[in-house]
Amino acid sequence: MGSEAAGSDSRIVFFLRHITSISYFFHETMKWALVKPFKGKPLRFGAAVAQMEEVGVKSVPIVALVSFVIGIILVLQTAYQLEKFGAINYAASLAAVALTREMAPLLTAIVLAGRVSAAFTAELGTMLVTEEIMALEVMAISPISYLVVPRFIAMIIMLPCLTVLADAIGMIGGYFVGTLAIGIRSTLYIQNTIDSLLVKDILSGLVKSVVFAAIIAMVGCYMAFVVRGGAEGVGKSTMISVVTSLISIILADCLFTAIFYLFL
Repeated sequence: MGSEAAGSDSRIVFFLRHITSISYFFHETMKWALVKPFKGKPLRFGAAVAQMEEVGVKSVPIVALVSFVIGIILVLQTAYQLEKFGAINYAASLAAVALTREMAPLLTAIVLAGRVSAAFTAELGTMLVTEEIMALEVMAISPISYLVVPRFIAMIIMLPCLTVLADAIGMIGGYFVGTLAIGIRSTLYIQNTIDSLLVKDILSGLVKSVVFAAIIAMVGCYMAFVVRGGAEGVGKSTMISVVTSLISIILADCLFTAIFYLFL
């Protein structure tokens, strides 16, 4: 009984220690991204652009595929229920709102969490194991400034862009299945979509995407800096990074959805 209580206490301490560490990690990242540039420490824009291509441009095909299919599924599922009430034309409205407020930002973040968070942890974790990060510190170069900030900036910029792309492609997928398979008139489908969407629907999805981007970047990079045990440790940290990112994204999505529902 005593050993179980001690094990529970140690897990709580372990969790609180990591929460404190990642808070400090985020604070340092924001300092190097927002404050230090005004004190003569320029940002590495070239590295940030390279990361934008890696995390954003190369993610376009999979994000486009997922959002197109989700748009089709949303229209089919909503039409199946609305047909019972003779309101099948409103499938376009429901699908558009669900995409912009919830599905597009959430699924885009999940796709990038699996692809990008793992890549960040594996890349930086390998650098830590091979003592490249230590070499930066010896040269008086901040690893956070040199390695983390470009990745953070890339995620903050590219995930909202990918979310907008997912919104558009998801609506196109819904349009095709709604007009061709369900039989909604093209002009009626487009008009219902335009009438149902409000600016706050799109903005709420973009706000979520910015938060999700910060979570993916911070968790992915932080888990690399706590790698222990060589190549095996890199693999373990990569797995933990993806799982932690996914859970954090879903919890953040739940929180923001409740806030937007209650106050917007």
